[in-house]
Amino acid sequence: MRSTQKTLALWFFLIIMAVFLFQAYESKQQKAIADFNFSKFTEAVKAGEVATVTFRQDTSEVVGEMKPEFEKKYNGTHFSIVGNTQDEGYKFLQQHGITPNYERADNGGFFQSLLVNWLPLILIVAMFLFIMRQIQAGGGKAMSFGKSRARLLTEHKNRVTFKEVAGVDEAKEDLQEIVSFLKDPKKYTKLGGRIPKGVLLVGSPGTGKTLLARAVAGEAGVPFFTISGSDFVEMFVGVGASRVRDLFEQGKKNAPCLIFIDEIDAVGRHRGAGMGGGHDEREQTLNQLLVEMDGFESSEGVIMIAATNRPDVLDPALLRPGRFDRRVIVNKPDLKGREQILAVHMRKTPLGPDVDASKIARGTPGFSGADLENLVNEAALVAARSDKKYLEMEDFEKAKDKVTMGAERRSMVISDEDKKVTAYHEAGHTLVGKKLVGLDPIHKVTIIPRGMALGVTQTLPEKESVSLSKSKAENMIAFLFGGRAAEELIFKDITTGAGNDIERATEIARRMVCEWGMSKLGPLAYETRDNPVFMGMGYGNKSKEYSDAKAQEIDTEVEKIIKQGYDISIQILRDHQDALERLTQALLEYETIDGHEVDMLVNGAAVAEIEKYRNAKKDSNAAIMNAAEKKGSGDPVGNTGPVTI
Repeated sequence: MRSTQKTLALWFFLIIMAVFLFQAYESKQQKAIADFNFSKFTEAVKAGEVATVTFRQDTSEVVGEMKPEFEKKYNGTHFSIVGNTQDEGYKFLQQHGITPNYERADNGGFFQSLLVNWLPLILIVAMFLFIMRQIQAGGGKAMSFGKSRARLLTEHKNRVTFKEVAGVDEAKEDLQEIVSFLKDPKKYTKLGGRIPKGVLLVGSPGTGKTLLARAVAGEAGVPFFTISGSDFVEMFVGVGASRVRDLFEQGKKNAPCLIFIDEIDAVGRHRGAGMGGGHDEREQTLNQLLVEMDGFESSEGVIMIAATNRPDVLDPALLRPGRFDRRVIVNKPDLKGREQILAVHMRKTPLGPDVDASKIARGTPGFSGADLENLVNEAALVAARSDKKYLEMEDFEKAKDKVTMGAERRSMVISDEDKKVTAYHEAGHTLVGKKLVGLDPIHKVTIIPRGMALGVTQTLPEKESVSLSKSKAENMIAFLFGGRAAEELIFKDITTGAGNDIERATEIARRMVCEWGMSKLGPLAYETRDNPVFMGMGYGNKSKEYSDAKAQEIDTEVEKIIKQGYDISIQILRDHQDALERLTQALLEYETIDGHEVDMLVNGAAVAEIEKYRNAKKDSNAAIMNAAEKKGSGDPVGNTGPVTI
């Protein structure tokens, strides 16, 4: 109702403005002198107030203009009278210094007058009718700012099912109940159950929340409205609430249906929070959303699915039972999930016989579904640049390095001395990582600059781990200090190359003491994560949770752990300095060595044996590819597992 009143008021204003402009135009074009007769005309001519006079032939009409300075006197400039005969009028005007003009009267005068006087009004009426027709047809956007911008996805448009969603099995099981309810609601209502009002999908960016929502609609076969949280908020207060009302009205007409709001935190933030006060438009929109979901008039048959990666900033009223009844956590995929996601995205790509999805999955811990999709795409681009028929394992390795560390900076000019320091630094990391127990195996070592790093030592976890032991944390610190220890041991000097290593090692040590209770100070949490300042929670109330004496003890424990890890690195490198030299020489010669080559060098193999290994590996891969091409006749080849020699 309020939206209709605003629409009528706006159109009334436009009509008034159009009439005003038309009248202004008419008054400017026709400033005719009222009650101007022949006697006044003769007096004006005698007084020298007339500028021009025109006799229209075949008529007795005399028209003309007054001089501008006499406009106020006569309240106009143009005059038109029925004059005397033209001969008498001509003599009279000649006597007073005015030479009249003659104009032939024709039928075009009527049409010219029609165009001048009525054309503006006709154009205004035509424009008004056109806009009204557009609004009635639903295609106009001039008055639709209060309407919902949700897009309706039908069953035949971009349909997605659970078969196309991998790596989130638990989330699919939770949502399967929603699909079952939409298909057969009586199965649940006959036992006293009620339909869930809302489902909140919570997860990191790229984990597939939007894809899951589309899959629910595709499985259920019901209308699916999709809209972003930012589409509700406008600069005008009340527009967002109007859009919420319109969205639920559409949902009721198409019930049962699903409404999906992506990034709901844009409109569902905690009310009255923040350093700058509230936001009237956003809070009114949220209030209307709360009422529509579980207010006086509940929306039966309308299920809302929302997605966010910031559940901590949402208003508590939005999360209570009766509104968002379910909270489905969409975590990043584990090892098995990553392998399934890779299988989905590899369907459209021809794979070489050496491609092993399980090995790629092991080398991508922490990758989301979107990251894995991007990895497969980058591998395809790498293979296309080399004019390959199939994607090989080498292409996936290059794509993974580019995604995680950035492109190679081979154009970067590095002196021989800096290159040597980098080689010893990475060799120190590698050797310490090989000699310590419990760390992930070394996968690749390179001294080719990538991103911000001059060299990288990559590890490849053998299995997924959800916890971190004290011994592994201490070994990780020693592993991080391997590069710094190698520089000090060989060059008797240190560089800035270990800056990031020191930062990461210090963070692990401090968390061991303050959060994980892995020190003699006992299982106490001395530090907690702060609430976001922009939420206005706890700002200015942060107090120190331990005494100054305890702070000194914490610093002492952190320093002790760091020193212990550094001493372990120094000792390992001193005991195996010959292996350190072999690793360094191999890096200087080949720039990149893989995990198998690292094992060869650490176990005593000479650098020259690396070349023999690489030639044998190249011949083996070529033989496998030739056999696959003969067998497959150009078709994509199935995986046979990693190549081992």
